[in-house]
Amino acid sequence: MDQKRIGIIGAMEEEVARLKERMTDSKTESRAGMEFIRGTLCGRDAVVVRSGIGKVNAAVCAQILCDVYQVDLIINTGIAGSLNAEIEIGDIVISTETLQHDMDATGFGYEPGIIPRMDTSVFPADLRLAALAAEACAKANPDIRVFSGRIVSGDQFISDKNKKERLAKQFQGLCVEMEGGAIAQAAYLNQVPYLVLRAISDKADDSASMSYETFEAMAIRHTIRLMTELLPML
Repeated sequence: MDQKRIGIIGAMEEEVARLKERMTDSKTESRAGMEFIRGTLCGRDAVVVRSGIGKVNAAVCAQILCDVYQVDLIINTGIAGSLNAEIEIGDIVISTETLQHDMDATGFGYEPGIIPRMDTSVFPADLRLAALAAEACAKANPDIRVFSGRIVSGDQFISDKNKKERLAKQFQGLCVEMEGGAIAQAAYLNQVPYLVLRAISDKADDSASMSYETFEAMAIRHTIRLMTELLPML
C-alpha cells in the first residue's frame, strides 16, 4: 500500500504513549489543545496524537490531520466494549464500517443512526487496510482472536445490560466506543481512507466499569503490538 503519511489517533494518552516513545526525528506542535507529534514510526512518516475523549474532540483532531498534516490515511486505535457474546475481553475488533448510534433524528422521520441530508450514515473503512491489520494482529497477538465488522460510536460509556442489548440488536455492531464514528465521518468527507482498531476492555454491561479498570492496560498492549506490526506493512 503506497501511502506517504499516516495519522494515528488515540482518545487517551495511554493509547498512544508507547507509540510516541518509539518515534524518531519527531517534532511536536500544539493545535486545538492537542499535541501532534510528527516523526518516523516503525519506518513510516507518521503523526501521532491524543484527541481527547468523545466525538467532537475526535472529529476536530481528524480534520486537523487532513488540513494541516495532509495525511494519506487515518488509523484510530484504542479500546471498546463488546456487543457480541463471542468477543471476549482482550480480543481485537477491526472496522469494516462505522456508524453513530446516538444520532437521533427520529422526530423528523429518520431511522435511528441516520444523519439527515447526508448520502450515507454508515462509513466504510478501507478494506485492504483492514485485511492487513487482521494479518498483522494474527502475528502480533497470536493468543487472542480478531473480528472484523461494524463498530458503533456515541458520546456514552455503555455500562447497562439493557442498553447494550438494544444497541446490538438495533445496529448490529461488534463493539461500542466513543470516537471512531466521528473520525470515520471526517475521513469520509475528506476522502481519506481510515480504519478503526479496538481492543475489548469490557463487556459493555453492568460489569463494564470494573472490567474497564481491570483490563484497560492489557487491551491497550494488544493494540500497540498490532500497530507496531502493521505500520511496516503499509
